[in-house]
Amino acid sequence: MNKAAARRVLDTIKKYDRIIIFRHFRPDGDAVGSTKGLKRILELSFPEKEIVLQNCDFSDYLTFLGGEDELREDGFYAEALGIVVDTATAARISNKKFSLCKELIKIDHHIPVEDYGDINWVEEERSSSCELISAFYYEMRDELKIDTEAATYLYAGLVTDSGRFRFRSVSGETMRLAGMLLDLGVDTDLLYANLYMKELSEFKFEAYVLGNINITENGVAYIYIDRATMAEYGLSYESASAAVSYMDSIKNSLIWIAFIDTADESEIRVRLRSRFVTVNQIAEKYEGGGHACASGATVHSWAQMDELIAEADRVLGEFKKQNEGWL
Repeated sequence: MNKAAARRVLDTIKKYDRIIIFRHFRPDGDAVGSTKGLKRILELSFPEKEIVLQNCDFSDYLTFLGGEDELREDGFYAEALGIVVDTATAARISNKKFSLCKELIKIDHHIPVEDYGDINWVEEERSSSCELISAFYYEMRDELKIDTEAATYLYAGLVTDSGRFRFRSVSGETMRLAGMLLDLGVDTDLLYANLYMKELSEFKFEAYVLGNINITENGVAYIYIDRATMAEYGLSYESASAAVSYMDSIKNSLIWIAFIDTADESEIRVRLRSRFVTVNQIAEKYEGGGHACASGATVHSWAQMDELIAEADRVLGEFKKQNEGWL
């Protein structure tokens, strides 16, 4: 890990009496787990400091991990240290009041796009921001404290952002840190039940997805989920987005994409996933970005959707011509 960056972050934290933690909007397990885990570590380590989470949206899927703090007035931010976790660009930060903080730290594991912090600590080789926060604790364990609650938050984000430790970003270090968290008493039976048990309607939706997948000439799998389908199966935007994961094991299909309608009729959210093939450069052309094999984007019309599919098909075709050993 970048020990110099970890040292600078901790020294900066020590200088402030009030620390405000932020994440990206439409939070996933890593965004929630890393911010709540960091908050708990800092509360245990510095009980004299005021540590708060300040975000403007929430995840129904992750409510079992507990809530966040109520939003404060502008003046509350003025003399505070802000820490933004798991967010590559300032535009994706959930609470725009982050800019009111006296000083800002960015802690992230996404491909670097924008250095919006006064301190920018990014390790893109990490499987998750939860892994990075876990490594931060371990490196500074003589000065920081942790407990089962913090470990549970961090393990939740670690396991979800690594695809249950299946993605290429998982390393020996990932597993060693996961072991450290488990040794702190994480109840994996309860955690996995909350993360992975589904309503019957969700299984029916999965069957719908499997019956309506489209495949391009070169093997890009994709599906479009409109509002009517979401209403039929009683889905939130969040649960509809799970459609992308239902396409991840099709032989010869190394890129899979879910297009999901949103409440904004002019916006269709895109979830891109891949095996072996890099897709973040595709997402970046459509108001998005992310990891090499897991990215998000936005399109605003059927024409843009077709363009993105065609681009993905071209990228996959070139990859298959130039590489061997893919399934």
